[in-house]
Amino acid sequence: MTTSSEKTPEPKAPEPDPQTVTTSGPSRWVEMGRSILTAVLSVFTAILIGGVLIAATDQDVRDASSYVFARPQDMLGEAWRAVSEAYLWLFRGAFYDPTQAETTRGALTPISETLVYATPVILTGLAVALAFRTGMFNIGAQGQMIMGAALAGFIGFHYNLPPGIHVALAVVGGALGGALYGAVAGILKATTGAHEVIVTIMLNFIALRFLGFLLSTEGFQAPPYTERKSLTVADDARLPHLFGFLTEGLRASWGVLIALAAALVVWWVLERSTLGFRLRAVGENPDAARTAGISAGWAYIAAMTGAGMLAGLAGAAQVLGTSSYITSTIDNGAGFDGITAALLGRGKPLGVIAAGLLFGALRSGGQRMSAMTGTPVDIVVVVQALTVLFIAAPALIQGLYRVRTSSGLGQTTGGKGLA
Repeated sequence: MTTSSEKTPEPKAPEPDPQTVTTSGPSRWVEMGRSILTAVLSVFTAILIGGVLIAATDQDVRDASSYVFARPQDMLGEAWRAVSEAYLWLFRGAFYDPTQAETTRGALTPISETLVYATPVILTGLAVALAFRTGMFNIGAQGQMIMGAALAGFIGFHYNLPPGIHVALAVVGGALGGALYGAVAGILKATTGAHEVIVTIMLNFIALRFLGFLLSTEGFQAPPYTERKSLTVADDARLPHLFGFLTEGLRASWGVLIALAAALVVWWVLERSTLGFRLRAVGENPDAARTAGISAGWAYIAAMTGAGMLAGLAGAAQVLGTSSYITSTIDNGAGFDGITAALLGRGKPLGVIAAGLLFGALRSGGQRMSAMTGTPVDIVVVVQALTVLFIAAPALIQGLYRVRTSSGLGQTTGGKGLA
């Protein structure tokens, strides 16, 4: 029997589960910061390895290595010179070259060229990322981009429309051409179960051959019909120059703004809309999504149509902005660079933008670096490949730099890559 002065002890609150704590709001931001740090360290490591390759391919470094045991400082000095000069010209070619900054055009040329190369990569990267988030691997951005460029270019040089309406219709046509071509892969997967990797690879070849046919057809091919080149897009169908209000002669166009707007739309769709929730649900677990009443087949068609639309916009930006005609190389490798950009950006729109700008800078700066120092431009491709390799294997970078994770020092928590 207890007295009134005695109190019943209150039950103890259970200890918080570490796994539950890690899903809280602050921890989410910590994980995001850790992912950004891993990406930065991946790029840094790739640049370091690229520096070793630059030194190894320099003739003066190789000559000094012949007597390295007698005078090791000579080889180290030559290696530092080769690497520092190469990366200095890489930066100047990508962002700012003080030797050409006497005029506005010279000062803006490097960043303009970076944006020229980055624009289609951002758009095709978004096309690949949208499919990723729905559980599909879209290898067909190249074909979708080609079909978008073909339709946008045809509208641009075949019709005579008022200014403003002409360029708007050509851009819409490019998006429509890519969307219809992307929908083919989605429909085949939804109705027959055909794997999208095989289908989109084959569709790439079909698009390439179809473009070759168009470039040899009167009405599409430019006279005197001696080279595989289309007619020139009318001035009214051209995208305005991005820096046109400052100077003339720069290639960057409003395609950059289209790419940024597309990234914003993709982010909103995936993160804030009911459609995005359904796409992500199918991407995470198609069977569970079906149980919840979400049609996986419908999601596949919607995702591939949207992906094709984004890649088609990349084609439209190329033919209406960067170039004024179509050739067999209109995609300029952006279709496959978009795959690596989506991987590097972990399937997130902001990450894809950063990856596209990085690849654009490496492409633009790499050409300048090769011209001024003789460094093989293939070094840039190696840096890109190593960056993607390290991003795809976060445990390697986190273990190398001892990045603290939620499960301990230098350990990873699974690393789903595109999660």
